[in-house]
Amino acid sequence: MPFLDRKHRRSQRAAPLIPRDHHGGGEFDGASFSGAVFNLSTTIVGAGIMALPATFKQLGVIPGVIIIVLAGFLTEKSIEMILRFSRAAKTSSYSGLAGDTFSGAGRNLLQLGIVINNVGMLVVYMIIIGDVLSETWSQGVHHTGVVEEWFGLHWWTTRFSILLLTSIFVFGPLVSFKRVDSLRYTSALSVGLAIVFVVIIAGVAIVKMINGSIAMPQLLPNVVDQASFWKLFTTVPILVTAYICHHNIHPIENELEDPSLMKPIVRTSITLCTSVYVATSFFGFLLFGNHTMDDILANFDGDLGIPFSSLLNDIVRVSYAIHLMLVFPIVFYSLRLNVDGLLFPYAIPIVYDDRRFFSVTAALMGFIFMGANFVPSIWDAFQFTGATATVAVGYIFPAAIALRDTRSIATKHDRTISWIMMFLAVSSSTVAICSDMYSIIYGSKTAEA
Repeated sequence: MPFLDRKHRRSQRAAPLIPRDHHGGGEFDGASFSGAVFNLSTTIVGAGIMALPATFKQLGVIPGVIIIVLAGFLTEKSIEMILRFSRAAKTSSYSGLAGDTFSGAGRNLLQLGIVINNVGMLVVYMIIIGDVLSETWSQGVHHTGVVEEWFGLHWWTTRFSILLLTSIFVFGPLVSFKRVDSLRYTSALSVGLAIVFVVIIAGVAIVKMINGSIAMPQLLPNVVDQASFWKLFTTVPILVTAYICHHNIHPIENELEDPSLMKPIVRTSITLCTSVYVATSFFGFLLFGNHTMDDILANFDGDLGIPFSSLLNDIVRVSYAIHLMLVFPIVFYSLRLNVDGLLFPYAIPIVYDDRRFFSVTAALMGFIFMGANFVPSIWDAFQFTGATATVAVGYIFPAAIALRDTRSIATKHDRTISWIMMFLAVSSSTVAICSDMYSIIYGSKTAEA
């Protein structure tokens, strides 16, 4: 039986994708270039940006910049291959391409990887929002949230209440849109808030550098023993996670008024996000040096050593919390599509079935909300999903599709890039997982001793 997913996506693209949005608006003529750039950039810039300065602490500035740029380049190439092979296979979904290349098992495996990756990211987003607005513990130190600082301890400033109210009044309306293009304005605001964070952190670092209160950052990694060498590879999952956006490529392209614009849209988004990542990592590491925490947001709860330090701390934390709230629905959009594809592979597209649309949406929101309240450690989970599902979605599947080349369109350059991506993904992920397990086991034994 042919893949109905592919058939349905083609029929959706031939006609107006969604005739009316859920507010009952007018006909949809297609998404714009700028709207697509903002939506794709918002998909890319999520929680990973806050972990990037810590990668500079591990790698040093020069290797850190090189790897960020390399990861951006490989991401752009992997997306370009996905789009080109999708057109050859006449499919307008990533899972449809995997199904065309590897049959139903490949399609389901890719969808499962996207689901694991997106659920993990959304749980992390919600946890960080709770940390910022309510409270968190980092390295054994209690950090009071912004809302609790402003208004004191009340039932509505507790972590559970804040996440519940955010889920109902913020996430609820945003995840109810049936078109990804409907989120273009919130995505533009999200990208703007990420740039505000970069401007603030760069401004503080430059002021402190001028008055001589900070030194030049470490340019190369400080490898003193075998353990410190292997620890360098734990940065790979974070870098991969920082660029993951492959699950939203087709939904964004399918809504474009002119699908041929997708390649420059991808290039513009990758360039913008790479610039933001390099600036954030450099100035964040310059500002905090060896005191840079795994989540640099935790560094913004003390005295920055400049005037209006408390105000700047609050602006950074609140703007980032709002940024994550606006990233959430973009990631959720592809999560819902892939969960629906796994559970109802032969049903009509979910956007045409209101009961299924809202049932799947409610179930996923409930699951993510429970995970955000009961998952004990976000960064261990973040690294594990980054080293497994995220690497598979972002690099292993695109490389395997090009190497399999069922449509005989792969070039020599495609095969070379694919083997490089495959080698880097498998080797670095294996080392990262082993290093994480070693750190967990060694850390627990040290604590017991």
